[in-house]
Amino acid sequence: MKSRVHAYFEETGLSQKANAQMVLKTVVMFSMVAVPYLLIMTNRLSPWVMLGLCVVMGVGFAGCGFCIAHDALHGAYSSNRNVNVALGLAFDLSGASSYMWKITHNVIHHTYTNIQGIDEDLEVSPLLRLSPTSEHHPIHRYQHLYVFAAYSMTTLFWVFAKDFIYLLRRDLGPYRNIVHPKGEIAKLFVMKAIYYSYIIVIPLLFLDVAWWQFLIGFLGMHLTSGLILSLIFQLAHVVEGPVQFAVESQETMEDAWFVHEMKTTANFARSNKLLCWYVAGLNFQIEHHLFPKVCSVHYPAICHIVQEVAEEYGVPYHDHPTFLGAIRSHWRTLKLFGDPHAAPFAAGA
Repeated sequence: MKSRVHAYFEETGLSQKANAQMVLKTVVMFSMVAVPYLLIMTNRLSPWVMLGLCVVMGVGFAGCGFCIAHDALHGAYSSNRNVNVALGLAFDLSGASSYMWKITHNVIHHTYTNIQGIDEDLEVSPLLRLSPTSEHHPIHRYQHLYVFAAYSMTTLFWVFAKDFIYLLRRDLGPYRNIVHPKGEIAKLFVMKAIYYSYIIVIPLLFLDVAWWQFLIGFLGMHLTSGLILSLIFQLAHVVEGPVQFAVESQETMEDAWFVHEMKTTANFARSNKLLCWYVAGLNFQIEHHLFPKVCSVHYPAICHIVQEVAEEYGVPYHDHPTFLGAIRSHWRTLKLFGDPHAAPFAAGA
């Protein structure tokens, strides 16, 4: 599979990194955050218009995560490390720590996908049971009813608590007694301060609105970005098709890593051009997990190669044709996992 994908780039003469389309998308996504923010700060708009712009900012923040920071932090945006580092700051400027993300997502999630007890993406909240082997609480029986409300709180929790909780934890996934570099700790606090300043302090000081009006706009922005980000990422793994594993050993995995990723990951809505553009290929999660160093703009082109090789070797290629179909599958999966007697999709890892 790797040789055929690499051959595609050699034959077409295309770079595996960002192209003009990706650069244009980057400008658009940054603008969806910066322009509404500046318009709001003019103090010339009605509260209702400001609220609408806050929602647009939420869409823009999610888009910056999809289209800019995610690729950059994987080293997929550019072959120039400095460019990736600079664009990766979009994550920090959104209020989340790029350093913590690279540990929990780039390393842990991408290596131990859907292995409960290691993959941090399966432990996003005690309110949600995303694996049939996770601890069950009575409230989980109703998680399919409140899941979207819970997802909406994601970025609020992220910018105010999640990164600090991870920073204080000695163990993360398979890592024990982590000692974080002092420079990264300093960066985390500095970038958090910058985010809190421009998104909270400055608007409260200069906008001619009541504090409760600001709070509504702030929540509108975060509830929008939180729902979008959480839903897109969960549709890749917690749906019908991909298997779930219970951790029994941190030494070995049942399959070779490439095969494990194919078994635990799903694509969705590959023919939806608007969605593909907005989420930057994250609906092509199979290709992303197998080729994280390839810019997401190329995933629609190489997905047919990946699917062809998978079918040739009898390896599963999970794909939900539509976005709504993937959401329904996720909803049914959560309803299933809300049952304390739900059986895991696979034995152990």
